[in-house]
Amino acid sequence: MGKLLFWIFLVIVVLFAARIAGRMAAAKQAGAQGGRATRGRASQPRQVESMVRCAHCGIHLPRSEALLQGGQTWCNAEHARLGPGKH
Repeated sequence: MGKLLFWIFLVIVVLFAARIAGRMAAAKQAGAQGGRATRGRASQPRQVESMVRCAHCGIHLPRSEALLQGGQTWCNAEHARLGPGKH
């Protein structure tokens, strides 16, 4: 019985040491990349961006990625060239 308890204790200690070593390695790697290892949400919330609809195909995309021509929004230059379509 004593040997069994010894081996169980030894396995627990080894697993605990491996867990600590893994966390230290992850923190060191994150520090080398210039960032910090954080849990949960980022420290700064992302900006909410309005979505617009392509006048040709109807797909919705962020306003910053859309083309604006002739008062309409387009998902790419080809759709702007083709003009409004059925959607």
